[in-house]
Order: sequence, then C-alpha cells, then structure tokens
Amino acid sequence: MSIEALPPATKQAMLEGVRSGPIIAGAYTSPDGTCPMLAAHRRGGRTSLDTFARAWDGYTRAHRPRLVTERELRTLRSMLEASLGEGEAAATGALGRAIAEHRQVREREARSAAAEAAPAIRPAASRRTHATAPGDPDRSRELRGRPGWAWLRVFRRLDDYEAALAQTRTQEAGGSKRPAALAGASSN
Repeated sequence: MSIEALPPATKQAMLEGVRSGPIIAGAYTSPDGTCPMLAAHRRGGRTSLDTFARAWDGYTRAHRPRLVTERELRTLRSMLEASLGEGEAAATGALGRAIAEHRQVREREARSAAAEAAPAIRPAASRRTHATAPGDPDRSRELRGRPGWAWLRVFRRLDDYEAALAQTRTQEAGGSKRPAALAGASSN
C-alpha cells in the first residue's frame, strides 16, 4: 500500500483516527464513518495523497461506502504501526547508521554521475587533440587512412575545425556577419 509515501505526522494522525472512530471504505465520508485519510486530516495530518485513497479502496475492494471489516482495520493499523516503528528504528542504532551510509553512497554516486555528464570546460592549452576516453589508446594514426573515419563529422580533423572556427571569429570581429562560404552561397 502507499503508506510509506505518507509523512510521519500523517501516519500518526491516521493511526489515532483508526483507533478512535469508525472507518469506512469506498468513500471519503458517510453516515457510518470516515475514510482513514479524512480521519488523519481531522487530527492534523494535512496531506492530500489520493494514491493512498485509491490503494485503500483497491485493497478493500469497496465499490460503495461500507464499514471496514475487523481484518482490514487490523491490517491498516499494523501497517501504520510498522511504518512508524521503522521510522523510529531507522533514526537510531545500527540500522540507522546503515541507512545513513547507504544514502551517502547514493548521493556520492549521483554527484559523480552528474559531474561526468556535465561537459568539462578546460583551458585551450590543456584540451586533448583527440577524442579518446581516459585509458583508451590513441588510434588516430592507425585510423587516419581509413575512408569515412573522423573524430568529428563535419571536419575530418580537429585542427581543420579549429582553423575554421578561428576564421569565423576573425570575420565576425572584422564586421562580416556570415562566413565566406555562406556569403558566396547566397549570391546564386
């Protein structure tokens, strides 16, 4: 059920509501009682989580408002108590330390994955002249003569790309808004 998604305050309020009043399934409220979510809401657990309501009605298989059975009530109560107990146990003791360590490892992995995904901006002097991954051998000499092979798609070589980029920058600095190759193409 979606009890784990509820905040601890809402779980506590729901547990109080389940213990104190008649609980129904199949509706939010009826003359017979209230659903667990409304019982929690009336006791300060201000959470609007419709997935719990759908899960609760699915579990009870209620198609119309009715009082829950003793078994359904016991199940809900025990799930709430277990969920609250796990939260308290997780805060202290060996389990709490293990959970904290696990979270730190996951955060570290997420940070390193984000760092790998972000493009690295390096000064021009430290840029590599070929696109190999760290640890991969440089095969540019071996593959240079192979037709169709290139590190870059538009330019065959990085130095050709850098020369074209430098030419474009000098033309832009000189006042020309378009590279010479494009300027000649528009005269046709």
